[in-house]
Amino acid sequence: MIRSRPRTAAQYGAAVVAALMALTGCSSGASGPRNTSAEVTPASAPSPGPLAWSECGNDLECATLKVPQEYDEPDGTQVRLAVMRHRATDPDHRIGSLIFNPGGPGVPATETLRNLPKTAGTPGAFSSQVLARFDIIAMDPRGVGGSQAVRCLTDEQRAGAAGTAFDPAVRGGKTPPRLLADATAFTDGCVALQSKEFLASLSTDNVARDIDQVRSALDEDKITYYGLSYGTVVGPMYATLFPHRVRQMVLDAPVDTNLWFDDSLTFLNEVAVASERTLDAWFETCRTEGNAVCPFGDGDPQAAFDTLIDTLEAKPLKIAPGKGVTPGGELDGAKALEAARALAGDQNTWPLLTASLLAAQNGNGAPLHTLWASVTVSPFPVPTAMFEAHTAVRCADWQTPTGIAAHEAAATRAVAEAERIGTRAAYSALNCARWPAPNNDRVTQPLTAAGAPPALVVGGRLDPVTPHHWARTMAQTLDSAVLLTREGVGHGSYGTVPCVNAAVDAALVDGTLPADGTVCKVNKPATTRPLASAKD
Repeated sequence: MIRSRPRTAAQYGAAVVAALMALTGCSSGASGPRNTSAEVTPASAPSPGPLAWSECGNDLECATLKVPQEYDEPDGTQVRLAVMRHRATDPDHRIGSLIFNPGGPGVPATETLRNLPKTAGTPGAFSSQVLARFDIIAMDPRGVGGSQAVRCLTDEQRAGAAGTAFDPAVRGGKTPPRLLADATAFTDGCVALQSKEFLASLSTDNVARDIDQVRSALDEDKITYYGLSYGTVVGPMYATLFPHRVRQMVLDAPVDTNLWFDDSLTFLNEVAVASERTLDAWFETCRTEGNAVCPFGDGDPQAAFDTLIDTLEAKPLKIAPGKGVTPGGELDGAKALEAARALAGDQNTWPLLTASLLAAQNGNGAPLHTLWASVTVSPFPVPTAMFEAHTAVRCADWQTPTGIAAHEAAATRAVAEAERIGTRAAYSALNCARWPAPNNDRVTQPLTAAGAPPALVVGGRLDPVTPHHWARTMAQTLDSAVLLTREGVGHGSYGTVPCVNAAVDAALVDGTLPADGTVCKVNKPATTRPLASAKD
């Protein structure tokens, strides 16, 4: 049964050993007051002309679309958006265009589409049926990837941030004065390298308006939409602003959009707790499977893990450069903790986590270090270019307290509720507290998508970034939606479980939704048995 609200109510798969796909997260900063008006009239811009496509890869076409930086100034400064298209493989039965957002924020959709043939079996990988019936459209959101990507740090600053200055035993990894100094350097760099006006324009409501410009340029009356993680903020925003332009919408690993716009510190706390729960699930499975399967910790993997993190922090392991794999460096406790957080977040990578921890125990830190370097975007600070865009989008959307006392209280709460991962969440919104480009006209009303077709909301039972209760909240916030739950551990479900794949394909292709409350089981039970290739 479809949940309808009254109108008056408001990857990992086999490829992971070669390259760990980023576990996307969502997070950002001090903005204008929340607008709770019941209606939103989307700012308009002149309809763009047709896109000028050029071949840019195997079965791929690329184009650039100029859109207004601010939609109430359509003739003002323009932003160049990178757009990519994969043509429907069965053009005679083509339904239309499917626009997707792979999350982050900060993950380039064009890069995701280009890599699609290599990522079968990972979250967000489209089925052959969907590829046959739709033109798949990737648009890098403004400030991301090929759409004038935000930059805030120099190469030297990025290299410094990748060092071993963080202590996992300290909330936030550093003392508050040092964290505040880092936040100042970061935000100063942002405004030195792009205008405040551009930074303020990176809000999700503008991304939704940009999508509608792409729709118009494609000459489509309606679009089909799939969003993963942060993409589940973009989708409901689009469907709220342009409900009559939505043919069908699927939201995978959904964000609580109310927390996203209203309470960044609680948002980050709940992400930390979700990550802690997936790490705890790995501990419990390792302990239950016993030494014959999971030898790490000799029956007490939790204690062994804590000891390893402390040992690595006290005496980091030297990592030799590996051509095409790692530039080398050091593996300390903080890097090992972040790598473990990412690997524990998907039960398909649990064997790799076990093997990497065993290797580090034996003095070989290369597997964990390589995996740490593969985390391009995280809910918490990581020294990558993608995280700079990630932060800028968060800060354009979020309301974050500017006073340090609120962040101190949130840090205390995070560590109390998430013993290990809470230190990663602590003070992680300081960049947004110091954000120099307030966005005073953002749309932040409840995203109900009233007037759009019923949506399919897909939530994972144990998700390291978007906890399952956020999926329930999303289904309740939307005017009309059904909730599908995937059992097991992982961030994102479509592309990984046949039961989910069938439901999502039916929704996207036929507009047919499963019964509300449907539960999909994973095909094989999770195991912590280590991969032999990585544990030596």
